[in-house]
Amino acid sequence: MPRFDGRWTLFLDRDGVLNVEKPDGYILHVGEFVLLPGVEAALAKLSQIFGRIIIVTNQRGVGRGFMTQADLEAIHCHLRALIEKAGGRIDAIYACTDADKESPCRKPNPGMALQAKRDFPEIDFARSVMVGNSDSDMLFGRQLGMHTVWIATTKPLPEPPDLADEVCGSLWEWAVGLRDGQP
Repeated sequence: MPRFDGRWTLFLDRDGVLNVEKPDGYILHVGEFVLLPGVEAALAKLSQIFGRIIIVTNQRGVGRGFMTQADLEAIHCHLRALIEKAGGRIDAIYACTDADKESPCRKPNPGMALQAKRDFPEIDFARSVMVGNSDSDMLFGRQLGMHTVWIATTKPLPEPPDLADEVCGSLWEWAVGLRDGQP
């Protein structure tokens, strides 16, 4: 297992990892956005370990016209405020709003990670972790050479199971398991 420290970047999916996921739908406005238990405390702890914390999230609801870009930005502003109030941080949020499943930015495609690398040149994908709850999150991390962590909020394991280096029940569970930078 890698030893995580300030040279590492943490990439996080949003829905189902940070907030309650809406089955068969989209979180359309701030009123529907609810953090999962322990997320604030987890991000406060993870902010002390990782050099960068980046959210990468597919948000096709904008591209499909169910919500506006302003709605999405309001949700992300609210998310950041909640995390900062608890002592954590989010360095950047990248959202793919394209309706096209083949978009180069839509996970599992690497576009959002490449954009993060352009914005933060110190990011080393070999020293990065992808935490998510979908097969596309794990594929995203794998193709970039990241350590992958499966959060079992929607199903117990990815397909195939070896897409994940670690499996945890929640972000809080994973964060608590990190002791002195060692998983």
